[in-house]
Amino acid sequence: MKEKRVLRIIENMQKHNLKQMIVTSPAAIFYLTGKWIEPGERLLALYINVEGDKRLFINELFPIDKDEDLDLIIYNDVQDPINIMRDFINRDQILGIDKNWPSHFLIKFMENNIAPGYVNSSPIVDRVRMIKDEEEIALMRENSKINDRVMSKLVALIAKDYDEKKICGILSELYEEEGASGFSFHPLIAYGKNAAEPHHDSDKSRLSTGDSVILDIGGRKDNYCSDMTRTVFYKELSDEAKNIYNIVLEANLEAIDKVKPGARFCDIDRAARGLIENHGYGKYFTHRTGHNIGIEVHDFGDVSAVNEDIVQPGMIFSIEPGIYLPNKLGVRIEDLVLVTEQGVEVLNSYTKKLQVIE
Repeated sequence: MKEKRVLRIIENMQKHNLKQMIVTSPAAIFYLTGKWIEPGERLLALYINVEGDKRLFINELFPIDKDEDLDLIIYNDVQDPINIMRDFINRDQILGIDKNWPSHFLIKFMENNIAPGYVNSSPIVDRVRMIKDEEEIALMRENSKINDRVMSKLVALIAKDYDEKKICGILSELYEEEGASGFSFHPLIAYGKNAAEPHHDSDKSRLSTGDSVILDIGGRKDNYCSDMTRTVFYKELSDEAKNIYNIVLEANLEAIDKVKPGARFCDIDRAARGLIENHGYGKYFTHRTGHNIGIEVHDFGDVSAVNEDIVQPGMIFSIEPGIYLPNKLGVRIEDLVLVTEQGVEVLNSYTKKLQVIE
């Protein structure tokens, strides 16, 4: 068990007057136990109460080392784990449950009156996970360095006339070469007019002279994620494309400059969005400025116009403004940033200088 993390969860439970909860998200269970388990359709649940009791309910198909700080309640495929769990839950107290727990488990809990009521307790865990500890920060720094090296290799491949999908396949090999275990999300490789789709699904498209090329990539190592976007141009660069690139770069830098303890996420978004709007491209910046990241590529929290949460040391999130002209071109520049006691540390070092690939 990651005891310091568990204690932070219990402290947050007490603040919200919640005495017991079950954690079912594999990412959250990994955060608290150091054990990654994908249960498929089977029940996996970590029970925690404010007295410090911790029990992991797990199918025998998923062997797990005994942990002296964690009681294992093991069931098999002919047993009903819900009936087993009911004996360990205080039936007089509200029970917190993850927001994404399959409904068939929750409905059975409700039908059996296992607790007098249920609340979504994911924010209790999510808000603790927003503040990375030193172990997590070290892993995120390392993963971002890997992503920098992969991006450098990737940009060198652009001139080789591979289609988007082929580049994605090669990218998998690059992450393996650098010691990552795979993608943290499906990479976005977009040429020309495809780059005007912020979530383009890479296809067989090939490069044409003057194309903007969006490279949005991230790898996973030690169950933590990286994420970065760079935009380059193929052989030629129009004046319009150059202007848009410089605006997006300025927006990226302006937003990063606003990152510090005490700032609000919405103000960081406003720094990027306001600059792009002032240049007349506001309607072409169609997504939020960023998202939190860690064990999941989209951890809880985002850099958006409606998020008034205060930025705190230990948070890690993306800064990724973009401009997308439909059927023409797109530009996005993304870095991961770590909030420090003094201000901000940019985790990515791969160049943001405008590049035209010959």
